[in-house]
Amino acid sequence: MSLDKSIKSGKEKRREYRGAKKIDHTCRNHGSCSYCRDNRLYSKKIKHIDAIEQIEEYQEPPSCQ
Repeated sequence: MSLDKSIKSGKEKRREYRGAKKIDHTCRNHGSCSYCRDNRLYSKKIKHIDAIEQIEEYQEPPSCQ
């Protein structure tokens, strides 16, 4: 309750959590819910897939024609 009082009086600059962040604590910044984690790590996942494909391409034996 003290946070609510300080927000009303104007002394507290932080804002309350809204939406999903208010309901589920795992959905906050750097959270562990799968939706937030996948959004946060999207570029890392794409780079990992590209690296695996490059390794597989390098390890393929050359084809003789």
